[in-house]
Amino acid sequence: MTPEGRARVDELLDELAESAGGDERVVRFAGVRRAEADSGQTTSAAPDELTGADLDALRRGFKAIRDEEHLDDVADWANAVLALLQDEPRTGD
Repeated sequence: MTPEGRARVDELLDELAESAGGDERVVRFAGVRRAEADSGQTTSAAPDELTGADLDALRRGFKAIRDEEHLDDVADWANAVLALLQDEPRTGD
């Protein structure tokens, strides 16, 4: 990821954490994604405790990023996160 892309990902994850309203599950999810973007390494897991509502909200947000982001590496990153989210089971609402 380019330095500009990494900076943009940081901005987007800051927004995600703020919009979570203190939801620790979503904040942890954002933290894992930030570490991945910074290191260039990906993990295959999202926090198990994400609820169905969390997953739905995250999917909507990352679809919007993928579809609207002008930086290709950021759009590609959002698409990779979406693939991860598609594989996550729902734990409850």
